[in-house]
Amino acid sequence: MQQDSANRKEDSNVAMSDCEGQTMDDSASAASSMEVTDRIASLEQRVQMQEDEIQLLKSALADVVRRLNLSEEQHTVGTRKGPTKARPMIATLPLRPTVNNGTVLPKKGTLPSPSGSGSRKDASMPTNKSLSCLSGSTRLLYFPLSTVRRANSNEHVGTLTRKDSGDSKSNRTRAGSTGSNSSGKRTSESKQKDPVFNAGMRRVTHCKEEGYVKMYLKGRPITMYMPKDLVDSYCLEAKADLPHKKLKLDWVYGYRGRDCRSNLYLLPTGETVYFIASVVVLYNVDEQLQRHYTGHTDDIKCLAVHPDKITIATGQVAGTSCDGKLAPHVRVWDSVSLNTLHVLGTGFFDRALVCLAFSKSNGGNTLCVVDDSNDHVLSVWDWQREDRLAEVKCSNESVFATDFHPTDSNIIVTCGKSHLYFWTLERSTLVKKQGLFEKQEKPKFVLCATFSENGDTITGDSSGNILVWGKGTNRISQAIQGAHEGSVFALCMLRNGTLVSGGKDRKLISWDGAYQQIQMVEVPELFGPIRTIAEGRGESVLIGTTKNFVLQGSLDGEFIPITQGHTDELWGLAIHPVKAQFLTCGHDRQVSLWDSSSHHPLWIKNLEDAAQSAGFHPSGAVVAIGTQTGRWLVLDADSKDLVTVHTDGNEQLSVIHYGPDGNFLAIGSHDNYIYIYAVSESGRKYNRVGKCSGHSSFITHLDWSVDSQYLVSNSGDYEILYWIPSVCKQVVSMETTRDISWSTCTCTLAFQVFGLWPDGSDGTDINAVCRSNDSRLLVTGDDFGKVHLFSYPCSQFRAPSHVYGGHSSHVTNVNFLFDDSFLVSTGGKDMSVMQWRIV
Repeated sequence: MQQDSANRKEDSNVAMSDCEGQTMDDSASAASSMEVTDRIASLEQRVQMQEDEIQLLKSALADVVRRLNLSEEQHTVGTRKGPTKARPMIATLPLRPTVNNGTVLPKKGTLPSPSGSGSRKDASMPTNKSLSCLSGSTRLLYFPLSTVRRANSNEHVGTLTRKDSGDSKSNRTRAGSTGSNSSGKRTSESKQKDPVFNAGMRRVTHCKEEGYVKMYLKGRPITMYMPKDLVDSYCLEAKADLPHKKLKLDWVYGYRGRDCRSNLYLLPTGETVYFIASVVVLYNVDEQLQRHYTGHTDDIKCLAVHPDKITIATGQVAGTSCDGKLAPHVRVWDSVSLNTLHVLGTGFFDRALVCLAFSKSNGGNTLCVVDDSNDHVLSVWDWQREDRLAEVKCSNESVFATDFHPTDSNIIVTCGKSHLYFWTLERSTLVKKQGLFEKQEKPKFVLCATFSENGDTITGDSSGNILVWGKGTNRISQAIQGAHEGSVFALCMLRNGTLVSGGKDRKLISWDGAYQQIQMVEVPELFGPIRTIAEGRGESVLIGTTKNFVLQGSLDGEFIPITQGHTDELWGLAIHPVKAQFLTCGHDRQVSLWDSSSHHPLWIKNLEDAAQSAGFHPSGAVVAIGTQTGRWLVLDADSKDLVTVHTDGNEQLSVIHYGPDGNFLAIGSHDNYIYIYAVSESGRKYNRVGKCSGHSSFITHLDWSVDSQYLVSNSGDYEILYWIPSVCKQVVSMETTRDISWSTCTCTLAFQVFGLWPDGSDGTDINAVCRSNDSRLLVTGDDFGKVHLFSYPCSQFRAPSHVYGGHSSHVTNVNFLFDDSFLVSTGGKDMSVMQWRIV
């Protein structure tokens, strides 16, 4: 029996006793000798205890209601064998005889885990030792905490009460009871095998006798049974190996034109340079090859090319990683070797970099940068010495562009919302002159700027006007009224002195030296408004659009896309079962089937609803798409024609999977149900079988057994449930499910994959998992923009992995191509698709 000396000043060890029924309440006697700080600590603990008890009561009530519902459902099919997993909000309630707050009585002869005293001194108990304690047949691994936590106090099992002092509110881990799912042969009267313990002190336990591993996420236990042939040989402490293969970024699909400007250039090497997510892409269209600069750690927002056409500067936003915050900064790098030359402004810039430019007349020795702070600070740098020459508050309003004058490196132009400024660098000071619109109506936004051959400044604005500002002055010398219908987004001065403008009206217009229109071509509506213009080879022009297309063409002819992607958050990914093709879909309502060899879409279809999930029929003839509205549809994989449409519920369909034999379709919804359909005629006819009911949270992942007889599912509250889909019944016997062979491995909670979870996970960090078709590799996508490659199976705690960056948002999905030649990953808000070669 455990006795807690909760309020002593000196450090106290936990006393343990086997005498049942004997308790010691020393709070009253200790209170008389408390110091003020200890009294305060005691009061804090009592308040926390009451909060915990309220939470446990709520949990118990919710579980009673759930069990009543289950009991009614099961009455018609007889008494169920084996325990039912409880799902309270904070702590999981066991099915054994329990006390009013969920404490489990340990099996006689089993040692309860130690619980520290509640005094302040005990909060500093060393937690940096890895302890192991063998209790009966249960092996417990103690792992150090990332922060020192206050230990549990006043745990009196003998008096049938337990109080948890809990954590500080900012980093609280609840202690849960350890009632677990065990084999179907066990009855509710069987003794508890696992001792009670504080889930915050260790992440994983292993019960060798029953052959399961128990992991804790947010203090909640998740029991995972291993196959019978591993029960005797499995060792939790064994070290896992790194995978024998690695990933190499092969292709990046997409371009960021929706909210970025001046981010498209042609290099003398014939490579088009642009960015998406945290990758700068150097794309040789003729040779169909991409190279990638991957030095950034989060979203890239701006890009500038040095006059030497080799050196490139790119700026990124502030970001976060699992290790903490990432500072915004500028990276200057070599486009031939892809080596980083300099990193500027770490700790100086705020939020993000919005625009930057190299000087032109002094050999490109200086770089001007505007950040996204409230004051939009303009700074000038000697980038080779990494020395900041000057800085000044630019504007309280948005800044869209900045550039050096082509013949005077001391003159800088900035423009943005309601302003155009001409800056002069005098020693270490920037002096501002505001552009005077005088008789010209002042536009709401000055969106872009360039320079003529004679040194005049040319601007485009939200009123559709192009204005010319005389060299060395801040006054308008010429105006082209209504040059475009709507905003002028981009201006580009070609080598031959021709000015090209592009705007919201999707028109590309060329102007001569006297600003008279020469030619005009309209870009199709499919591609969207023109965001940026760059000079290509010969007479060709490159265009970046707001719908994230990169187009190549000329003013004489048509424009063809050389790069395209999605325009909103991306979630759905499906791999063709027999071809080197994959399908993506997202919240932009766009479905795209891609050829992984040519890197071009085979077809694109727009839906009425935002798409969330996708899955191919095993024949490859059709593909099912799940949406955010409960509607799902089936498309012909060759023609993209609609085959059928169905609706189940009105919430998003997070996962949609066909069985390996193609005779069933399972659809996991946010309404907590899994809908099952019988499939015939090679995926062209569907009849609803029913729905699997039992989860208490939304469905996150599904996997089918190899023989298509069973289904396993994960949910938002970390449940693992098993089903017979043909009759929509839950399987509760672990003896039945532990040895099932699974056709796929996309569930993030399973014995074969639990080693992928990092320390400190809250259960939502891992968005997607996939096993390679040869069952030797496991890949994950996480919330920090990283793709991790593990060895499979991944059933050792803290398994090592190779880690790859590139995405700047949460990685929403990952999957191997049918022949394991490539891996495909999708980014959420970065809207990118990345194809990785397995080497």
